[in-house]
Amino acid sequence: MRKVFALLVIILILVSATAFVVHFSLFVENREMKPFYVGVTYCGNSTEEAKTLIDRVKSYTNLFVLQSGPLQRNPEDINEIGNYAVSSGMHFVIYFGSDSYWLMKNWLNTYDRQWGDHFLGVYFGDELAGKMIDYEAWLWDSATNSLWLKYHDGLIQRSIDENTTIGYWFNGKIELWIVEISGSPYNNEGLPDPSFLNYTYTLIDYYPNGTIITKISDDADPFPKIVEDYNLTYTYEELLDICPFRTYDEVAEGFIEGLHQDLLRIPVNEEISTFTADYALYWFDYKAGYDVVLASLGWNHTIEQDIALARGAAELQNKTWGAIITWKYNHPPYLDSGDAIFDQMRMAYEAGAEYIVVFNYAEDMEGPYGTLQDKHFDALERFWKEVVQSSAVKHGSVEAEAVLVLPENYGWGMRNPEDKIWGLWGPDDKSQQIWELSRNLLDQYGLGLDIVYEDPEFPVAGKYPQIYYWNHTG
Repeated sequence: MRKVFALLVIILILVSATAFVVHFSLFVENREMKPFYVGVTYCGNSTEEAKTLIDRVKSYTNLFVLQSGPLQRNPEDINEIGNYAVSSGMHFVIYFGSDSYWLMKNWLNTYDRQWGDHFLGVYFGDELAGKMIDYEAWLWDSATNSLWLKYHDGLIQRSIDENTTIGYWFNGKIELWIVEISGSPYNNEGLPDPSFLNYTYTLIDYYPNGTIITKISDDADPFPKIVEDYNLTYTYEELLDICPFRTYDEVAEGFIEGLHQDLLRIPVNEEISTFTADYALYWFDYKAGYDVVLASLGWNHTIEQDIALARGAAELQNKTWGAIITWKYNHPPYLDSGDAIFDQMRMAYEAGAEYIVVFNYAEDMEGPYGTLQDKHFDALERFWKEVVQSSAVKHGSVEAEAVLVLPENYGWGMRNPEDKIWGLWGPDDKSQQIWELSRNLLDQYGLGLDIVYEDPEFPVAGKYPQIYYWNHTG
């Protein structure tokens, strides 16, 4: 009996071990079967220069990104460059600016699938979450189906009727701009003449402490004069109730929905992915609907942190991530050294990036190579031979051993302890704690760390060997 029992135990152990080996082998096989693309962008305005750049890199890259503002307006040029890239054995991605929706739609409606699997998708808009923190961005108000504009200084505003615009500052100040038009749009001869119209401009500043200051100017006297007895239409509380973006959750929803509305208009199918690049808040780009986000590696950012944020967001949301090697400097030579770029590409490759692109643009660039110098081409060729084609380096071999979970919808830029939250608030009482914890974990795990957000739609439990929440260890 004991012999039978022992034999059964041995059989169970062997079956379990075999199952584990098969499962692990399939996991490794699937990971190694993931596609990988590496290439450069072209941001100039010449089809011939684009072809010259393709000829320079086609033997050690497999991706060409047409990231040209001028050429996005010319379908014939797009097709000519795409045909040349594909015939050279490369894959192709086309950039359209976020304000160039109709250009993109018109081109996609004429695209006849002639490039097959070599056409990977459209790169629509650039650094949208980063712009939310640092510059201008649109927020969607679902309650009124309206867009609000967020400015670089934190002001958000929209028109509430044909004559009145409302603006909110996050120190509590509210502004109303009222334009009143009088007079006739026609001259004495009955012909249209806008100079016969008179404009009166009223600015009303509401402060949280109850102070209200009204200033009026007009065409005859453009210098604003304070008016004491102005007949107010709204109270401070009534205006405050109009604002739909007073919390992190509300701003996150407005940002996500604003991007989502744009993406819904793209006439693409499952064969064509939507790309963007960003330098912060990748999680929210994905939530808006992007398929691929390229994390910007540069600007002296912490590379491991950018990878942790991009990979973590992609893994939990079942999306694809990559990296774009961008500027280190705001002046020539713009890009980092060849050795540094090689190291950054290798880090991203080992961490599992499916796309690696070298950004090639500057306002003073000349010729097809732009900011790319011989040392950068050498780095790309070395990367192709020593990493991509090498059996000694495994794509995605560095997996996440741990994850840091940030508060839900916490749109903190995370580039320094004093960074902004959603471009509207300064750091809060959580920021320093998160900063210190993230530094410690990045030092401990390096590329083995992911960073994600609390989100009931994408639970983290069971996905990582070690979970660290921003306020305690799980």
